[in-house]
Order: sequence, then structure tokens, then C-alpha cells
Amino acid sequence: MNQNNENYGILFDLDGTLWDSSIHVVESWNRILSKYGRKMITVDDMRGYMGKTMEAIAKLMLPDETFENRHEIFEECCRYEVEYLNQKGGILFEGLEKTLSELSEKYQLCIVSNCQVGYIESFLNYHNMGRYFADIESYGNTGLEKGHNIKLVVERNHFTKAFYVGDVQGDMDSADFAGIPFVHAAYGFGTVNRNVDKINSITELPQCAKKMFDKK
Repeated sequence: MNQNNENYGILFDLDGTLWDSSIHVVESWNRILSKYGRKMITVDDMRGYMGKTMEAIAKLMLPDETFENRHEIFEECCRYEVEYLNQKGGILFEGLEKTLSELSEKYQLCIVSNCQVGYIESFLNYHNMGRYFADIESYGNTGLEKGHNIKLVVERNHFTKAFYVGDVQGDMDSADFAGIPFVHAAYGFGTVNRNVDKINSITELPQCAKKMFDKK
């Protein structure tokens, strides 16, 4: 922890910020979609879904289905996805583990994602990243959108200062809702609509964090 005994937190989005699981997620979902005779999805489709709630993704992926059919198919996709990622993992952004190790010596690290229960855990378990993170939260666990979950994590960890790192507009909007600063992971899948602090590689985050937490 930092020398001033302040409780500083860095909260992370997962997809497009810490890893890229899109290839394996597409593989797993297409197995289920094929089983039901539905249209396959592409990696580009999947990357367009990243950052949205599970309900929003289901509507985008299966727009013409009844609520009941959509729910059944999408729930099966999500269950199988977690099984698949626990076996396959994802692609970590270069320098991730070294960066997390460095950051965790000074700050509390957390993950907040709009995903189902088990998805963050698959990242932590497959890639042995659990030792770097103090807390996680997801839409699947609380039923709350990301801004609410960010606020929840900040409050229950009693952070005196915190910021959120993410790659898409929804991440910035969620940080705004929670009332904490946002750092744009510009190497990820999306853009944001105003100028904010940004990193072009995860390895730039330690220096960025020092700057963020030194701000008055």
C-alpha cells in the first residue's frame, strides 16, 4: 500500500482492458447457436457487444426471438462460455501480469464487468491472476449495471481515492455515474467522446496511476 496509509483503488473493466477473450467466446457461442439452428456470430460482432449488459447483448444477438427463446438460448451460451474459457482462457494484453504485480504493491485492484457470474473467475483462474485482485463484481451477481457496481465496490472497500480503467464509451459513462475519474484504455475495442487521461498500453498504467493519485 502507499506510504500515506491512504486506501487507493484501481478498478478495471475486463474485456478490451485486461484481456481479449472474443475468439474463444465466439467459438463457444457458435456451438450453441448451431445447435439451435441460429445465425453464427463473428469476432467483430462480439467486440461490438463488449461492455454492454447481458440483456442488451442477447437482444442484439437474437433480435427476432421471443423473450423466452432468447433467454433460453442466451443462458445456454453463457453457461457454456464459462466452461470453455476455464479450459481455453483468453489473450492477455502484453505486459499485463508484470504491470498488475507492480500496481498491487501500492494499490487495491478490482474488476467490475457487465458479465455473467463465472466470467471474471475464468480470467482469474485460468491465468492465475487472483492474487493481484482484492475484489470483483459483475452484472450477473448483482443485477446492477456497471455504474452501480463501480460505486458499490468503491464504497465497500472504503477507497479514499479510486479511478476506473476501461476501453469503451459505456465504461466512461459508468465511471461518471459512480463519481470517479476514468482512464481510457485506448489499445482496447472502443473510443470515448471526450478527452480524458489515456494509456496506449497496459504497461503505461503505473505512471498514469501515480499522476491520477497525486492530483488534488
